[in-house]
Amino acid sequence: MTSTYPDDGAQALEYLAAARRQASQLPEALRAEPIEIRRAAVIGAGTMGVGIAIALLEADVAVVLLDQNGPAVEQGRLRIAQHYERRVSTGKMTGELAARRQSVLAATPDWGCLADVDLVIEAVYEDLAVKQDVFRQIDASARPGAILASNTSYLDVDEIARVTRRPQDVLGLHFFSPAHVMKLLEVVRAAQTSSVALATGMALGTRLGKTTVLASNAFGFIGNRIYNAYRRECEFMLEDGAWPEDVDQALTALGFAMGPFAVADLSGLDIAWRMRRAQAATRHPDERYVSILDHLCEQGRLGRKAGAGYYVYADGQAVSSTDAVVRGLIEQASAQRGIVRRPLAPEVIQRRALLAMVNEAALLLAQGVALRPGDVDAVLVDGYGFPKKLGGPVFWARQQAADRLETDLRALGESTGHGFVRADLSVLSND
Repeated sequence: MTSTYPDDGAQALEYLAAARRQASQLPEALRAEPIEIRRAAVIGAGTMGVGIAIALLEADVAVVLLDQNGPAVEQGRLRIAQHYERRVSTGKMTGELAARRQSVLAATPDWGCLADVDLVIEAVYEDLAVKQDVFRQIDASARPGAILASNTSYLDVDEIARVTRRPQDVLGLHFFSPAHVMKLLEVVRAAQTSSVALATGMALGTRLGKTTVLASNAFGFIGNRIYNAYRRECEFMLEDGAWPEDVDQALTALGFAMGPFAVADLSGLDIAWRMRRAQAATRHPDERYVSILDHLCEQGRLGRKAGAGYYVYADGQAVSSTDAVVRGLIEQASAQRGIVRRPLAPEVIQRRALLAMVNEAALLLAQGVALRPGDVDAVLVDGYGFPKKLGGPVFWARQQAADRLETDLRALGESTGHGFVRADLSVLSND
């Protein structure tokens, strides 16, 4: 692969710093005075809810952790206490400060607590019907003027806002897990989200010390949409001749924090499986679809938590090579598509993965899902482990020979087949 920036990535890091600063700024037409967030409610006492609560506490926001399940509320409160105990025991925080943080935390199953909060963040199960039920209750319980946010990763924020009587107050706040550690926050603008709500969401992200990026309401927003294109291309490469470890090793060698199949195992394969089943009815029959993950889930191989996914785990550690079950499923998928398997060189794997991301980035920029090319790069680096030294998919693309990019994208489209939309890459140069 060609590159015109220094090996140390200094230009890329300088570019990213500027992109992060610019991403935090709303366009002039959307600017407004944010409301002050003194007290917030987090609904859902699971891993994400607990992480969001800690992030808020660390920013001096009083928090009410709400869950209708009484034991879950207590478990959530206990996990927050254990977090602060660890911080104190490792010398990262004084006992006095830890006590002060927890003194403004309440945990309850009572919806009445929403009557005096400035912000409500829903962090429950990623299911539209479940979230809509929660928002009906939020709408009935929260005070007028409170900002109502969903921590959805993929779902339609307009459909969530629709069940309330105040869609202007509803927006998406997509945190990344663990929410008190990860540095990215996508602020999602729905059709009727007010400028005040947007300004409040953006200001909150800055207050939390996060890279804060505005996204329009579209499936997967910015990050998950591009990551899906990347993951899909990596699955195609399995059918074409690579093993999961080939792909993972090629991409970690490039500088990714983890390869896509190791990430999938860590997250749990059932998450993607559930999403795929939800989309099955609308999937075109001619679309290239790799069913390997589905078959793994059907066999109970749900990832690290189940002891097996793409990889087998012993004492929590992955065996370095995939086993006969996975390889058999991959070979079967190749045969069903009539593909003669051929090994893929690391450089081929790297470039195909990057090209898929670049193409999707250009598509969503053209559609206005992201405001600026730099916003895309800030999201991918700070939320998805994209190598900082490469600056993000847009920055990387700008370093490549334009004619080769176009040729390679044409080949990518031919290998994908039905449903591939080739992007106009000119949008990547619009700062």
